[in-house]
Amino acid sequence: MNIQSVKLELLKMIINTDNPSVLDKIMGIFQNEKQDFWSNFSKEEQEDIIAGIDELDKDEKYNYDEIIKKHRKK
Repeated sequence: MNIQSVKLELLKMIINTDNPSVLDKIMGIFQNEKQDFWSNFSKEEQEDIIAGIDELDKDEKYNYDEIIKKHRKK
């Protein structure tokens, strides 16, 4: 089964279920996935990402090589 077929099959099962426990478990999987992604970063990495987003919002840009050099030192 390809990925699109799997997605469609899962969608059908979700739509057809009336079991709140199943839906809660599925919701939990996706919520944990979101939380795990961010929590995999160290506090310093999270702060750097937030600072980078703020800088991009202000149209401030930095040289790619300088950024890589800074983070490879660690």
